[in-house]
Amino acid sequence: MNRFCKVSAHTEELLKGYLRKRHSVSKLVVHLVFTTKYRRKLFTGLMIEQLREAFESACIKLECELIEMDGEQDHVHLLISYPPKLSISVMVNNLKAVSSRMLRLKNTHLTRQSKNSALWARSYFACTAGDATIETLKVYVDSQNTPD
Repeated sequence: MNRFCKVSAHTEELLKGYLRKRHSVSKLVVHLVFTTKYRRKLFTGLMIEQLREAFESACIKLECELIEMDGEQDHVHLLISYPPKLSISVMVNNLKAVSSRMLRLKNTHLTRQSKNSALWARSYFACTAGDATIETLKVYVDSQNTPD
């Protein structure tokens, strides 16, 4: 974990893929869905690739990792690993702002789509994702030996 703590090879393998900081070990992953304003069908395949670049750029600044991203004409799905210090709402605001700005610079025809020129709807979908199901976690927590 850090230079003061010896970690066995077995423990090292178990912690692979986890974000390790001085006082925490975490693996926080969120599934996000952003839709276009009024669900307008705006995106082409090229624009989806441009959005991927924008999201990757924003993730680097936010110390996140874009695990997966894809979309259709009116929405995008993102799977992002993020640090515990970052709130999802702040992450969403940054991702939408950066992607909207970058997409508009590369596609000048987008400014004619709406009066206020908003690319994204204000709402979003966010769901935590993990390797274990809720039921598996319930069984694990329940199996702990409570002291007498």
